[in-house]
Formats: sequence, structure tokens, C-alpha cells
Amino acid sequence: MYYVLCNIYYVNIFSNLVINYFDNPKLTIMTGKELIARTKVFAINAIKLSEMLPVTFLGNHIKGQLIRCSTSVAANYRATRLSQSNPTFISKLSIVIEEADESDFWIDFALEFNLLEKQPAQTVMNEAKELTAIFIATRKTMNQKRNR
Repeated sequence: MYYVLCNIYYVNIFSNLVINYFDNPKLTIMTGKELIARTKVFAINAIKLSEMLPVTFLGNHIKGQLIRCSTSVAANYRATRLSQSNPTFISKLSIVIEEADESDFWIDFALEFNLLEKQPAQTVMNEAKELTAIFIATRKTMNQKRNR
């Protein structure tokens, strides 16, 4: 077992899947840099998970979609950090939300066809749902600040 420290995550490389653990499970406020690291780890997890898909037409299709949307979460969140205005930030954040939710969809879809083992898929799905919730809450807060 190999462990890599990635900001607040310990990354455990196990059975061709990277599983992330919080260094401090009571942590409720994350910095932008920590969220950049978290979304990057999420993309890595999703890629590792996609490598477990069978080499079939459907497996390859889901693999491509999952890689595209999960890496988009990381890339677009990183781009939000360079936003020059609140509307630009909110727009990019909306893309991040859509892509995180789409990642959840493709993993769930693969599970419906029994193309993935449930435990590793559920781990990545849970992270997709958590990221979606975090970014929805962030967008809501930004919209409230903008409307004041």
C-alpha cells in the first residue's frame, strides 16, 4: 500500500483505485487551494475507476464520458480561482456543478449495467455528490452576496 499526502488528503493506492481520506474529518471550511487538490484527487479517482470498466462498446463510451466530466470538474474549478468578477466565478462554478453531477450519473449508469464493483464505484460517487453539494452551496452564497 502506498500513501501520498496531497494537501489535506491521504491518497491510498489500492486495487488500481485511488481512495482519498480526510486528514481531519471535522474540517468544515476548505480553502480554495484545498478544493483544487480535492477536485484533482476526484479526477484521479474517477480515471482509476474508469480503467476498471470492461473493454466493450458501452464500457468504452462510459469510460470516455467519465474521464471527460471528472477532469472537467478539476480544470473548471481551478479556472474559477482566476475569475475576474463574481458573475464569471458563478458561471464557471455552474459548469463545475454540472460536471460533478454528470460524473455521478455515469458511475451510477455503469453500476446499473454491473460494469463496476459497487464499493469502489460508491466511493467515487459519494465524492461526486459531496463536491456537487459543496459547489451548489458556494454558488448560492455568491448569488446572495451579489443580490445584496
